[in-house]
Amino acid sequence: MMSEDAGRMLVMYDDPSDQRSLSLDETSSTEESPDETRLSLETTADSVPYIGQRFATHDAAYEFYSEYAKRCGFSIRRHRTEGKDGVGKGLTRRYFVCHRAGNTPVKTLNDGKPQRNRKSSRCGCQAYLRISKVTDLGPAEWRVTGFVNHHNHELLEPNQVRFLPAYRTISDADKNRILMFAKTGISVQQMMRLMELEKCVEPGYLPFTEKDVRNLLQSFRKSDQEDESIDLLRMCRNNKDKDPNFKFEYTLDSNNRLDNIAWSYASSVQSYEIYGDAVVFDTTHRLTAFDMPLGIWVGVNNYGMPCFFGCVLLREENSRSFSWALKAFLGFMNGKAPQTILTDQNMCLKEAIAIEMPSTKHALCIWMIVAKFPSWFNAVLGERYNEWKAEFYRLYNLESIEDFELGWRDMVDFFGLHTNRHIANLFALRTLWALPYLRSHFFAGMTTTGHSKAINSFIQRFLSAQTRLAQFVEQVAVAVDFKDQAAEQQTMQQNLQNICLKTGAPMESHAASVLTPFAFSKLQEQLVLAAHYASFQMDDGFLVRHHTKLEGGRKVYWVPREGIISCSCHQFEFSGILCRHALRVLSTGNCFQIPDRYLLLRWRRISTSPAKLLQSASSDHTERIQLLQSMVSTLVTESAKSKERLDIATEQVSILLSRIREQPVASQGARDISPIHRNL
Repeated sequence: MMSEDAGRMLVMYDDPSDQRSLSLDETSSTEESPDETRLSLETTADSVPYIGQRFATHDAAYEFYSEYAKRCGFSIRRHRTEGKDGVGKGLTRRYFVCHRAGNTPVKTLNDGKPQRNRKSSRCGCQAYLRISKVTDLGPAEWRVTGFVNHHNHELLEPNQVRFLPAYRTISDADKNRILMFAKTGISVQQMMRLMELEKCVEPGYLPFTEKDVRNLLQSFRKSDQEDESIDLLRMCRNNKDKDPNFKFEYTLDSNNRLDNIAWSYASSVQSYEIYGDAVVFDTTHRLTAFDMPLGIWVGVNNYGMPCFFGCVLLREENSRSFSWALKAFLGFMNGKAPQTILTDQNMCLKEAIAIEMPSTKHALCIWMIVAKFPSWFNAVLGERYNEWKAEFYRLYNLESIEDFELGWRDMVDFFGLHTNRHIANLFALRTLWALPYLRSHFFAGMTTTGHSKAINSFIQRFLSAQTRLAQFVEQVAVAVDFKDQAAEQQTMQQNLQNICLKTGAPMESHAASVLTPFAFSKLQEQLVLAAHYASFQMDDGFLVRHHTKLEGGRKVYWVPREGIISCSCHQFEFSGILCRHALRVLSTGNCFQIPDRYLLLRWRRISTSPAKLLQSASSDHTERIQLLQSMVSTLVTESAKSKERLDIATEQVSILLSRIREQPVASQGARDISPIHRNL
C-alpha cells in the first residue's frame, strides 16, 4: 500500500486531462529490452521532471529521465506502452518506471530443466514518469502527463549507483581492448587493472565490472566458437601431416560442433614409455580464452624434472567427459595405464578412473588439498591455525595407519573440530591422501613439496601461453620444447657436477655410476643414515633400528640367492629408492653392489630415446645399450674431474661422433624401433 504522502504526490504530479490507472504489476503490455536500458551520452539541464514538460521524441524523454534517475540514486526501464507504431494513431503513451518497480512473476518449475536461483531486485516501487503524444498543436511532440517521485526503497549513493546495470557500459574501443587482452591469456582481473592504469582511474571506477567483462567474453566465445573449433581441428590435422607421431582425438556434439579434444606429442609418448609409471592429472585449470576445463598429464623423469604427457580440453566436467579423456590418453600411450595417478578432489574424475583404469592406484594431490586450508581453517582456528597445520603434516607423514587414526582423533579433540565438515570430509577420504595408506604404492616422489612446486610451475607455463583456442596446441608444443631444452641443459649440468662419495662403500660408488645424480643423491642420504642403524638377525628376517633405540625398528626380509630384499617401511615401493634399513642389511651381509632390480630403470642415466630401444630391442641389444650408457656415465664423471681430462674427452668424443654418423642407420636396432610409432 502506498502512503498518504505518496497518494498526494500522485495527485499533485498527475495531469487531470490524462487520468489513467497505472498498475506496475501488469506484465502483458510491458516492453523491456536490455538494449534499451542504456545511458544516453547526451546530458540535459539539471532539473526535475514536471507536468507539461515537452520532448521532441520519446527517446529524448527517456534519456532525460535516465540522467535525472542517475543523479538521484536509481535507474529506470521502459514499461508499458499504449498504441503501436504504424497502427491507427500509432504509439500514443509510454511509461518509464524505477528499475525496482513491479514484482517478479512466479516461474513454473520444470523438472527436466535446471532453474537459476537469482534474487530479484524488484520490490513494487511505484515511482514512474508517463509521457503522451500530442498532435493538436502542430508537429507531434511528447509531454509529461504523470510523474511520481516516491520510492519504497533506499536510493543509492553516487559511488554506488554507477554499478546498476543501466549505467554500466563497455564502449566499442574498450571491447576491442578486452578481446585483445583475452587473446594473450591474461585473467579478467589483470585486464581490469591494466585498463584502470590506462584510463588513470582509481581501482573499481571503470564504467563496467569484472562480471560485465566475463559476460562480454562469453558472448564473444559463443559467436566465435564454431570457427575456433574448425581452426583447431584443421591445425591438429596439419600437425598430424607434418608429424605422423602427433596424436589427437576429439568428439563432436549433436550439432556437429567440437565437444572434447585431447592430444599428445611424439616426445611425450616416448617419455611415457619409461616415466609413465606415476602420473599427475591436473584438472584444476581452465583455458581462459575459451572458458573450457583444461586437463594436463605430467610426470617426473629420471633427473627429477617434470615431463609432459598430454593435454585435454573438455566441454563439461562430468564422469562421461572424464571417461572419454582417460580413454583417449590410454589410446595415445598404446593402452599402457600408469601404476598410480594423482588428481584433485573431484568425485566425477574418481568414478571415471575406477572405470577406465581399474588397476591404477588413485590418490589425491596433497598440495591441492593444502592450498585450500587457509579458506577452510584460518577463520575457524585463528591464531592456532599454524599450530594445527604443523600437527596435520606430522600426521600426514606417519608410517603406521593405527598411529595416524589415533593421532587424528586426538587432533580433532585438541582443536575442537568435531563438527567441522572439512575435517570430516578429509578423514572420510584419508585412504586417498594420507601417506600411511599410500606407502606401498609408487609415486616417484611427486607427493613432496619440492616436486609439487616444480610440477605447478611447469603447468603454469602452459596457462601463460593461452591465446585463441586454435593456437593453443601450438603454444603448448612450444612450451614443451622449451621445457625439454631446459631439461637437457639441467641434465648436462647435473652430469658435469663432481659426485662426492661420502661413505667410501663399494655400494655407493657402484650406485653413482648407474643412477642419475638426482636419484643417487636420494640413495646416498639413505646410505649415510644406514651407518647409524644396527641389524639383528631373527628367525623370519632382520630387525633394524637406530643404534640409540632399545625397542621398535623395521622388519627387513632378504633372500640373498634370489637377490630379493624388502622392508616394512615400504620406502622402495613408494619412491623406487632403497631405504636405510635394507641398505644396512645388505652391508652387514657383505653385499658390495645393490641388486640390479633395486636400481630402477626409470632412475638410471638414460634418456627417453634409449628407453625406447630398451623397450623394443632384443635381449642382446638391450645389454649392449645398458653397457654403453654405463660407459658414457663413467666418461662424464671421470672427465669432469679436471680441465685436461675434459679437453681430451671432448676432442675424442667429437671424432667418435663423426665416425658414427658416417655409418648407415638401417640397422637391426633401428628396425626394431619402428613398429612402436603407431598412428591413431
